[in-house]
Amino acid sequence: MPNTVRLSPASLQVIRTVNDRLMSYNVEFTEVTGGTFWKQYTPEQIAGTEKFTVGNVSNIAQAMASLVQVYPPIDLYNEKLRKLAKEFGPVWVRVSGTWATKTYYDFEGTGVTPEGYQNRLTREQWIGVLDFVKAVGGKLLISMANCIGLHTADEPWNPSQAEKIFALTAEHGGKIDAVEFTNEPNMLDITGFPPGYTAADFARDQDIFHRWVRDHYPDTLIVGPCATGDATMGDRQKSGGGIENLSGKLATTDELMAGTKEPLDVYSYHYYNGISERLEMMMPGMHWDAGKILTEDYLAVAPYSAQTNVPLRDRHCPGGEMWVTESGDAGGGGDTWASTYADVFRTLNELGTFATITNGVIFHNTLASSDYGFLEHGTFNTRPNYYAVLLWTRLMGTTVYDSAEPIREGAHVFAHSRKDGKDGVAYLIINNSETDCTKVEFAGEAACYVLSADHVRSTVMKLNGRDLVLGEHNELPDLSPVMVRDSLTLAPATMAFVVL
Repeated sequence: MPNTVRLSPASLQVIRTVNDRLMSYNVEFTEVTGGTFWKQYTPEQIAGTEKFTVGNVSNIAQAMASLVQVYPPIDLYNEKLRKLAKEFGPVWVRVSGTWATKTYYDFEGTGVTPEGYQNRLTREQWIGVLDFVKAVGGKLLISMANCIGLHTADEPWNPSQAEKIFALTAEHGGKIDAVEFTNEPNMLDITGFPPGYTAADFARDQDIFHRWVRDHYPDTLIVGPCATGDATMGDRQKSGGGIENLSGKLATTDELMAGTKEPLDVYSYHYYNGISERLEMMMPGMHWDAGKILTEDYLAVAPYSAQTNVPLRDRHCPGGEMWVTESGDAGGGGDTWASTYADVFRTLNELGTFATITNGVIFHNTLASSDYGFLEHGTFNTRPNYYAVLLWTRLMGTTVYDSAEPIREGAHVFAHSRKDGKDGVAYLIINNSETDCTKVEFAGEAACYVLSADHVRSTVMKLNGRDLVLGEHNELPDLSPVMVRDSLTLAPATMAFVVL
């Protein structure tokens, strides 16, 4: 049934003010050092004309090996990458991932990866990270090495590696603005910990690290515990996780925090809208069918995940912000449609709903790696999600209003102050109906930014009918609005920012 939405800026009630870096992103540690990451989909798989298959495998280990490939280190000095990243304005940049847990900091240039570590970070690579963060106006969040190369499960964690990365950062004139102790520590047996590591060991070591940070770098925010898919959250498909089901030993957030004495400054967790086709064979119940990605059930996963994390935040970091330090459409590198227009609905809906639930930051995974990246790996060509969040950062301010419109199929409506600081309101209206139009009514003239595509799985999104693609010299396309008076009709499967 067609919807009618009435925008009445003068009657809106304020909900809260949110972090001005709400929209942020990850650069995977494996990108920085070079190493394995998720194997690319074919163009036919992305278009949905070819089914993704794992191949002839007999066990999980063999299947996982067939799902990854080796990538060289990312060039963080690349002019195109820096230019496009800088367009977002100030952001948080998280450099982490499972790879970080097992990385040795070879800042002395030995060229050797010591026994017990899997990867090696060079001095030049880390300086590249610091230079990139500075160039894009970012703040830096990282996680620590915590593997058998550093200590056994019976031995307390020690700061020998942390001392090196903090010291080099300071020496280069940079700053580690925030830290998470370890990436996804609830997956005790596959996140990279020493053999036999328990939740109690993590709680012990997290306290040691947090005390060390506060003693030596008191301006650095303590963020944690960085779990994914907490097992206490009820319906697994709705809870925003999935990949944790690969782990034989899982800990809850409460177990990871039990008995800790060092308080968190910020509560963090990871959310994915299930798992990708790459991992469907191993966890079929956690994968969403492509035909459901515009449905209310699918779009409800992100807000459900946020709402169920609020009580955990209130227990372990009362009064703190809540950060989603990894976020994307699917664990396992993204679904086949992650790089297409289809995922823009989920991405913008996540930003809109999160801001109505709590204050914090969402770190999209990733900036430029795998299928869920804003930019294509290697070429740094833009994807639909890049332009969607670019418009969000340019238009949606930090004051969040109750839109007075209940969320329903065809009408997901979010209202913020204007980013330009002028009087008025910036709205986002998502018509996720694939069959019905949505009429948007308002008084007077509005600047409208209508997002559409030739088909849902298109790799090119349109703004007011214009293709959003880079110019010959990587210049951004025309992102100007059209001026519309009194009403706007949104076709099925389209969205619009409306600024009044």
